[in-house]
Amino acid sequence: MAFISVAEELTKRSATSVENKFITKYLAELDPVAVKVYLYALYLCQNGQSEHTPEDFSKKLGIDEEKLKEYFEYLDEMELIAITSKIPFEIKILDCENYYGKPKKLHPEKYEGLYEEIQAIISGRMVSQNEFREYLILLEDFNFERNAIVMIVNYCVNLKGDKINGAYIKKVAKNFHADGDVTAVQVEKRLSSYTANTTTLLKIFTACSIKRQPEVEDGEALNKWLNYSFTEDAIICAAKGFKAKTIEKLDAVIEELNKNSKFDPKEIDDYRKEKTSLYEAAIAVAKSLSVYMPDPTPYVENYVGVWISYGLSCDALKKIANYCFLSGRNSFDAMHDFVGNLYRDAFIDDNSVHQLLQQLAEDDRFIKSVHTACGLTRKIIPYDRQALSRWRDWGFNEAMILKAAELSAGKNNPMAAVNYLLSTWKNGGIYTVEQIPSASSSPRKQTKRSVTDEWAATIEKLNSTHKS
Repeated sequence: MAFISVAEELTKRSATSVENKFITKYLAELDPVAVKVYLYALYLCQNGQSEHTPEDFSKKLGIDEEKLKEYFEYLDEMELIAITSKIPFEIKILDCENYYGKPKKLHPEKYEGLYEEIQAIISGRMVSQNEFREYLILLEDFNFERNAIVMIVNYCVNLKGDKINGAYIKKVAKNFHADGDVTAVQVEKRLSSYTANTTTLLKIFTACSIKRQPEVEDGEALNKWLNYSFTEDAIICAAKGFKAKTIEKLDAVIEELNKNSKFDPKEIDDYRKEKTSLYEAAIAVAKSLSVYMPDPTPYVENYVGVWISYGLSCDALKKIANYCFLSGRNSFDAMHDFVGNLYRDAFIDDNSVHQLLQQLAEDDRFIKSVHTACGLTRKIIPYDRQALSRWRDWGFNEAMILKAAELSAGKNNPMAAVNYLLSTWKNGGIYTVEQIPSASSSPRKQTKRSVTDEWAATIEKLNSTHKS
């Protein structure tokens, strides 16, 4: 999804237009740099350039990327935009809040003394009449009780300080309204829950190295985690173990743990260690295969996790990856096929894997000597391994194979010539070097034989040891 998306009603406009309500309602209240950020985001969206990244955006305006995100959070509080995702960072530009026709007539006389009460709480700045009007709208249009609004204002000031922006208070109030908490009793109960959880949140913040004070959204996140059956110790264990540096990252970790039913600190720690070892194994395998792996996650899910589920150890996978690279199977897909053959033939434990790889490596060394005797310098290909397995199945030892290779040197296709000679000797009953001169003139009639796969002979040899 794009870093910036836009409400549908704005996409129909062909120019970079700014709504009058932005000018009449927001312009005087906004931080000047926030105006720059908002207008440039509006320009990008309305001119088909919404694929800009936060880095592109910050470079263009000469604003640090982290500072840019703070301005977007400020605009979110003002309800000019909505931050739809923090990882990756994405925003949506909202339609300015409009009242059609004449503004609704409010009755401030019904709330005598309320302005003074709110001003006394927000003592660090003057509360404008426009801001007070917003509180009246919350009372009349959102059905808040008067004392409920006062409680929310007081809570926000205690949280953010006495110079708090009115837009933040309005946003918090709307969150309460969305959950049906509009009476003084409901708001008090919810705020009591936040206060009770403050100590726990501070411990979690320490585990995450978060320096700020807990906010409303943090308390809501904590309540959700507790409802999942996570304890305080389990959440702190997750925060430390997964090195979550933000509440958003910790929330993603908790969701993953909940999905995998890992609630106890020991279960969480074991899960983290297992996941870490899988990622380390994926990185090691990629390095051995000489494969570029920008993100280990899909490789863990589609390959390494599957191999581990077969019963293979991480050490065995590293050895297999090294052999696969040397044997030309230098991709995850090729190694997956090879591991599938191992699993099919029950070569899973470390000892049997080691023996098989050792035997296959010795076979490759012998094939290179066959190449040398034939006069070939190319790399080993799958056909070479299949041929060696077949020749052994025919009953030939290494001396006979090398002799056939020497006699085939200089031919147009030396390996095919080796195959032809060995086939002739087999049908002639020649199995020793001493028999070759006398038997070449009287070959026996050729009989049809089945062809084995590239490692059948090796597996047959090792299975007797493995199963005993």
